[in-house]
Amino acid sequence: MVRLVEPLIPALRRYARALLRDPHVADDLVQDCLERAIARWHQRRDGGDTRKWIFAIMHNLAMDQLRRTRARAGDIPLDAADDTMLSVPPAQEDQLRYGDVLRALEQLPDEQRSVVLLVSVEDMSYEEAAKVLDIPTGTVTSRLARAREKLLRIMRGAGRDTGGDGRHADGKPVLRRVK
Repeated sequence: MVRLVEPLIPALRRYARALLRDPHVADDLVQDCLERAIARWHQRRDGGDTRKWIFAIMHNLAMDQLRRTRARAGDIPLDAADDTMLSVPPAQEDQLRYGDVLRALEQLPDEQRSVVLLVSVEDMSYEEAAKVLDIPTGTVTSRLARAREKLLRIMRGAGRDTGGDGRHADGKPVLRRVK
């Protein structure tokens, strides 16, 4: 079991951090995932893909946690905020782009964000992602296409749809960041 699970831990941490955007909460999620996998190891299919099985556990735990968090979303006390919440992002251009991408990912619905992270970050095939998320492969394809389109619009600065003439529907010009 250790031989199969241990190499997956870095990928589980990346996926959890990308989904939850809080390293401490993400580490707790990985711990919960590993505990559940160990406790239910006997339920795993012999010869089944351990990676898909554990990522499915991680995804389900993360979605449950996100639903609970949204249900009680609100302000947090200052002493509960960690340093990343209170710090100023660095001024380097790469960090700015990275922050832009993370913010754009945050604007995607959970279903689309999960597909993007599994396929693009964790390098899963569409079929593997479909099994992890327990959805048809065609649904993965369509969610990924919609997510990529929305990410492109957001990254280009067109959070609102334009008529293609560089102006918003209200006639004001779309402001784009100069690179």
